[in-house]
Amino acid sequence: MIIIRIFMEELIKNIEKKLKDLISKFKPEISSIRTNRPNTEFLENLRVSYFDQALLLKQLASISIVPPREIQISVWDKSALLNILKAIEESGLGLTPNVDDQVIKLNMPPLTSERREEVVRLVKKMTEENRIRVRGARDEVMKEIKKMEEEKNITEDQEFKLKERVQKLVQGTNQELEDLLNKKIIEINK
Repeated sequence: MIIIRIFMEELIKNIEKKLKDLISKFKPEISSIRTNRPNTEFLENLRVSYFDQALLLKQLASISIVPPREIQISVWDKSALLNILKAIEESGLGLTPNVDDQVIKLNMPPLTSERREEVVRLVKKMTEENRIRVRGARDEVMKEIKKMEEEKNITEDQEFKLKERVQKLVQGTNQELEDLLNKKIIEINK
């Protein structure tokens, strides 16, 4: 009986970990999408080839926002400047860099209404893909719980309580996904 309890707790811990990992991967993914306000996050993890290594932009320069719509990249090593420019141009962000000594300035034009709608659709699609992953994780655990009950390793009451705990975890994760989505949509439309 103790082994079964340990196994039941292990099931809950596993799905809890899966759901937390899902959220922790989704947060940077969604924050990297450009909004109507200047944001450095979508540039920080841009890969730059530097002395035959792929480094992140944030490892080669400081990135800051100059109000109202400009991002300023202060390059620490002048020899990295051309590689950073190349990475920005190849990123597909559609930004035109202006260079002033060791400083790269990126003017962030406001998103058009069509582009805003396109970005909102993309964010909603990403959120839905993650909801599907959540449902998949839930279904795996629910099958395992059902199997345990069918094999008479747990009682119907234990099955019910386990399924209830799993459902609460899933609802919490879905709510977190929804909150991240709504926050991003507000950022996009500002």
